Amino acid sequence: MEAEFTPKARAEFLSLDKQLQKIFQKHIIKICKMPPRRHMRHGVPCHVENVTRQTRIVYNEEEKTLLILHCFATHKEYERWYRAQE
Repeated sequence: MEAEFTPKARAEFLSLDKQLQKIFQKHIIKICKMPPRRHMRHGVPCHVENVTRQTRIVYNEEEKTLLILHCFATHKEYERWYRAQE
C-alpha cells in the first residue's frame, strides 16, 4: 500500500518538529504494511491511529492508497477537529 498526503495533512506534517516527523513516518509505514481497523465512529469514513499519547493520524483507506487526512500534533487539536465532525 502506498501513502499519500492531502495538502492540509502535508502542511500539518511539515509543521511538526523533526523528531516527531520521524515517529509519524514510522507509524505511516506500519499502517501501510498492516492497517488497523479503528474507525472514528459510524458515519465518518475515517480511521485514526494514535502515534504518541497526544498525537494522532487520521486517514482513509482506498484501494491501494492510504490517504493521510490530518496529522495532529496535540490532543487538543484532534479534539477540536473531532467535535467539528459531529
